[in-house]
Amino acid sequence: MRRLGTHGPLVSAIGLGCNQMSSGDAGDEAGVATVRAALDAGITLLDTGDFYGNGHNEWLIRQALRPGDRERAVISDKFGGLRDPAGQFVGMDMSPASLKSSLAYSLQRLGTDYIDIYRPARLDPAVPIEDTVGAAAEMVAAGWVRHVGLSEVGAATIRRAHAVHPIADLQIEYSLFSRGPEREILPVCRELGIGVTAYGVLAHGLLTGSYTGGGEIGHLPRFHGANLATNLALVERLRPIADGLGVTIAQLSISWVLAQADDIVALVGASRPGRVAAALDAAELVLEPDVLAAIEEAVPAGAVAGTRYGAPQMAMLDSER
Repeated sequence: MRRLGTHGPLVSAIGLGCNQMSSGDAGDEAGVATVRAALDAGITLLDTGDFYGNGHNEWLIRQALRPGDRERAVISDKFGGLRDPAGQFVGMDMSPASLKSSLAYSLQRLGTDYIDIYRPARLDPAVPIEDTVGAAAEMVAAGWVRHVGLSEVGAATIRRAHAVHPIADLQIEYSLFSRGPEREILPVCRELGIGVTAYGVLAHGLLTGSYTGGGEIGHLPRFHGANLATNLALVERLRPIADGLGVTIAQLSISWVLAQADDIVALVGASRPGRVAAALDAAELVLEPDVLAAIEEAVPAGAVAGTRYGAPQMAMLDSER
């Protein structure tokens, strides 16, 4: 268990990323079983967003929660991503009115009268972060929200937001393949007592150790051509380290994230129960200094080829400016 920031909730070191349950082909029954398996195994943090499956993901979590589950589940929810009926993103709206309206619908879909951590999915360039966080603070005062979080914002924005209301945690992509937050963002979070919820800890599948190709992923340059070949070669450099510990490359990669600091929680996406046990095994793995040094030598910061996303998506990330 780890605490998200100075003022945030106590949560499991591994959190369950629920997006895949509403974007893949596993089906609702498998999604419900996955949430229940996670809670039964001691995973308390459930991460969702109101635009995951256009509200479907929140509804699915509601179906999964049994009597007594809500009290131990810590629901982290995002808002502000706008989608059309076909599921395509059409913009963002992090205005105070949007926050309050989105929260009302999320509470209804989740079947709860509060959300543990509520956060804008991105920084809306049309809305000052002070306005967004100020509206969230009103919802905290009213009892509808327990804690305020942020997602994919840079150091300056974090400071401005935290000056309005204490921020529990920052959700950001962080892995062996995405080390950018180490430069400014993680130090600012630690200075201010803000926790970090790391997503993309397996680099969208590259760090599973089982991805061998099978088509480029259009919006992810790290899966393109020469970039992919370079990155898969880096993954293979991790294999003897993982084999020596008797774990998978995926477990090694998750454990590496958790080993960076005790204020970091790792989100692992899953849509079937079997993935839960493997993730928990990674949380139990202790990486000694010599192993951490070997991992660093195998995959140095900056060695990965390609940006996290394509240019249009990168331009939307305050964390990358």
